[in-house]
Amino acid sequence: MAFMVMGMQGYAGINDILLLFIYLEIGAMVGIYFKTNRMPVRFLIYIGITAMTRHLIEVMTEADDHGLEVLTTSITIFILALSVLIVKYASSRFPGSKEDIA
Repeated sequence: MAFMVMGMQGYAGINDILLLFIYLEIGAMVGIYFKTNRMPVRFLIYIGITAMTRHLIEVMTEADDHGLEVLTTSITIFILALSVLIVKYASSRFPGSKEDIA
């Protein structure tokens, strides 16, 4: 659907490109799930970061008085980025065993 809209418009905006990144991350997550039978949590967090970035761009382009919403959205993106670091550290520090897959 988004591809057709971009094709009709003749150009792709930043929101369209970020939406394509979300589709790409979902596709990569599904591919990893079917290969390893594990759900990669980091990809879900990446999707959340991308979605919040899209929201931040929409808020900044539409509203004049958007200080509090920009602040809360930025804090949310920062917390999600920290959670990626925590998950990455935890997965390297405490790797799962082959028996955990069953």
